[in-house]
Amino acid sequence: MNDIRTIFWDIGGVILSNGWDRYQRVNVLSPLGVDLPAFERRHPYESFVWERGRISAEEYFDRTLFKPKDGSSPKYDFTFSDIWPKVCDQSSFQYPESFDILVALKSSGQYKLATLNNESAELNEYRLDAFGLRKQFDYFICSGYVNEMKPHPDIFRAAISISGQPASTAVFIDDKQANIDAAEYHGMRGIRFESPAQVRSSLAQLGVNI
Repeated sequence: MNDIRTIFWDIGGVILSNGWDRYQRVNVLSPLGVDLPAFERRHPYESFVWERGRISAEEYFDRTLFKPKDGSSPKYDFTFSDIWPKVCDQSSFQYPESFDILVALKSSGQYKLATLNNESAELNEYRLDAFGLRKQFDYFICSGYVNEMKPHPDIFRAAISISGQPASTAVFIDDKQANIDAAEYHGMRGIRFESPAQVRSSLAQLGVNI
């Protein structure tokens, strides 16, 4: 018997490209003449607090690029307003077939659909709107909203609590095994993303037929 009530989706690497990984950073910053090694040294911590909603996108770029705290004084002929559209332009549909699965699930009306993703609030908002994702989901558990990142237990506890359903009735789709392990530890069913076809098959095994 199919007892699934909620299906949680990661976004980057499952439906869309990643938002601001190494590949995207190089694509945006190299043509602008940014000192990439210096930027990458600053990035990990500042990204961590940005994606947890502790600082804004503009503060992140101030700390990593325009006004770093390491005593350097870089001078650029561009501003945050110039660079932010370039950041957004890096996003794309990586797996359109995953979006097709999402649309089919939404159309069935049988399941609550939610995001469960690590992303800054600003980039998450852009991606939801730009790729038509907002209307496919019932609610959004994003690290930039709930101030914690996968695989930390608190983000999974928040997801389960907000769903209003037992964890055992939830499925979580993600491309990282550590996140799947964390979801399963908290009682969800996990599907480690490899391809849209594999997700479709794994859902069918759980009684979710599309």
